[in-house]
Amino acid sequence: MSDYLEGYGVEDARRERIRKRFLLSLFVLLILGGVLWFVFRDRREKSQLEAFYDTLRGKRYEEAYRMWGCGKENPCRDYSFERFLEDWGPQSPHADLSGMKVVRTRSCRSGIIQTIDFRGKDEIHLYVNRGDLVLAYAPWPICDPRIKPPAP
Repeated sequence: MSDYLEGYGVEDARRERIRKRFLLSLFVLLILGGVLWFVFRDRREKSQLEAFYDTLRGKRYEEAYRMWGCGKENPCRDYSFERFLEDWGPQSPHADLSGMKVVRTRSCRSGIIQTIDFRGKDEIHLYVNRGDLVLAYAPWPICDPRIKPPAP
């Protein structure tokens, strides 16, 4: 008769342990996934900016101009190659990137805004679009201020 109740509840306890382990594993994976997403969400955009800086250091200005979505054969309407050279070329105030320091990088819905400082003299806000990785000057130092944050 003692064998009859010996296994009572064992199967339920095993099922409960499996369920708890599954839920705990799922919770840990969700937390880990969120942390990884937060850390690596702007990797492509930051790599594009680093490639831009490396291109300028290598004095490959036409290639750097193409990163702005422009080219000598199809210049941007409001940003000609000559104007680009005035901003980033060898005679520009930003020609020496050794004094450049990244102050802040902000993640926005449609891209990132990176604030760079040139030896405390000049601060520039560069924007990288998430969709096509095209660079531009950011119109604001923060994400679009026209979008109102939700009311508390």
